[in-house]
Amino acid sequence: MNFLQQPPRFLFFTGKGGVGKTSIACATAIELAQNGQRVLLVSTDPASNVGQVFGITIGNHITPVAAVPGLDALEIDPQAAAQAYRDRIVGPVRGVLPDDVVRGIEEQLSGACTTEIAAFDEFTGLLTDSALTQAYAHIIFDTAPTGHTIRMLQLPGAWSGFLEDGKGDASCLGPLAGLEKQRAQYKAAVDALADPDRTRLVLVARAQTSTLVEAARTHTELAAIGLSKQYLVVNGVFPAVEAAADPLAAAIVARERAALGRMPAELTRLPTDQIALKAFNLVGLDALRHLLGDSAPISADDLAPEAPLVAPSLAALVDDIAANGHGLVMLMGKGGVGKTTLAAAVAVELARRGLPVHLTTSDPAAHLAETLHGTLEHLTVSRIDPQEVTAAYRAHVLATKGAALDAAGRAVLEEDLRSPCTEEIAVFQAFSRIIREAGKKFVVMDTAPTGHTLLLLDATGAYHRDIVRQMGSTGVHFTTPMMQLQDPKQTKVLLVTLAETTPVLEAANLQADLRRAGIEPWAWIINNSVAAASVSSPLLRQRARNERSEIEAVATRHARRYAVVPLLEDEPVGVDRLEQLVMNGVAA
Repeated sequence: MNFLQQPPRFLFFTGKGGVGKTSIACATAIELAQNGQRVLLVSTDPASNVGQVFGITIGNHITPVAAVPGLDALEIDPQAAAQAYRDRIVGPVRGVLPDDVVRGIEEQLSGACTTEIAAFDEFTGLLTDSALTQAYAHIIFDTAPTGHTIRMLQLPGAWSGFLEDGKGDASCLGPLAGLEKQRAQYKAAVDALADPDRTRLVLVARAQTSTLVEAARTHTELAAIGLSKQYLVVNGVFPAVEAAADPLAAAIVARERAALGRMPAELTRLPTDQIALKAFNLVGLDALRHLLGDSAPISADDLAPEAPLVAPSLAALVDDIAANGHGLVMLMGKGGVGKTTLAAAVAVELARRGLPVHLTTSDPAAHLAETLHGTLEHLTVSRIDPQEVTAAYRAHVLATKGAALDAAGRAVLEEDLRSPCTEEIAVFQAFSRIIREAGKKFVVMDTAPTGHTLLLLDATGAYHRDIVRQMGSTGVHFTTPMMQLQDPKQTKVLLVTLAETTPVLEAANLQADLRRAGIEPWAWIINNSVAAASVSSPLLRQRARNERSEIEAVATRHARRYAVVPLLEDEPVGVDRLEQLVMNGVAA
């Protein structure tokens, strides 16, 4: 593997959600540790599943992976990091400053952006704290999905500029005076990231046009902030030998070859590796050891035909959704499971029935326009663009609150609007405006990857609690966005997953998080199921056999209702194929 040749101390794996970053990062850590190196594997993803991959509990402390001598792992817990950050900022001023000032600081530290900067604070510590990491020859970072990673990696420079330009006394990060001591640590982190002798960034993609385009965008953005030493890994490439007598396998091979042939020019200049699709689930040490090498042979038992899968179709779920005539439909799940495609398919089918539909996304990496590839009567499409809504929000605040201010007051307001909390508020307001439409039409929302979605719901919950405090004793009727999300008559949450161990576990964890917020998922959708398709390829047959237990787990343990969508020969792009996707289910 090119990316493993003379590896530097820091290796970053990044890419669109669902491309296999975690599996490759874990396999790399094992490979280096088995070569006698001391290795630390770190996840900075709010939806980390490193522990699940290894089959152990890791959490927010350095934990030895007992089965691999020399390998330790750490999952940075954003919530725990945020609480520690708040305690560190507020503790020294409690009892010193007036109570109302302390409460103001605590309120400024309650947002999701504080959670993000706190997690990044720990991340920069690993890059710069020689006492903590000096024992390790390599530190491998399994980073969050692309949009989140970009934002995290941009923070050191952004906050350095924020500290230099700031003129006020506080921000959502706490008192600015307390941040001055972070300047040296952030600068050291930037230096480490930009040094090719110390840092190598590995872009992970699949042989699919959307993930290759995303990888190219990531390449350009990271190169612009100094991370120039990049490699490309195309993961899960379907072996051409499997295509001989299987139409579905042949279609997959043809699609992947076409996507690789159209690879963006900036990626073709990078050192590149391809990793073949495996027949087994990438969970456990044995599977990880085979990921970067040859596959284990497929047994005769795995080639034996099985009875056709019997499961509910997506069309049946859409029938139940359509019965209400309007409402909010939110598709959630791990990145890469097909939320964008399924959201578009549900919206197209509802619109085809003559129902008014607004299809939207809060995912910065979504490609709704490319997926639809056309228009349809009764269907409107939008995207919550963080940059656009933040610019609009700033302009609105300056035009209203800033209109009556003098020059000094306006300067303070403009500084406040430069804080990252401004983006959080702007995106939340856009989200709230859209879901209000669900009282008169269908709003189908393709959400961002799990960690981002939960941060958005945190903002929704904080707003709800604030309104309840203000309005609870007035007798005035009110409805907050959180109340709408919690009302099953108004909102249906569809959890999207694949019939694989890790995606099902992550969907189950997301369901538990939603339930703690008082939101009950309405249904699960198992997407791209090989078991629901007709296959003869040995590799596909083994993958189909592996899927059966995961589908059974969803049907009997996790979901109140569910649907299975088969893996199709033709990529579901365009209105006609999206309609076919809904109808081409498996019979119940």
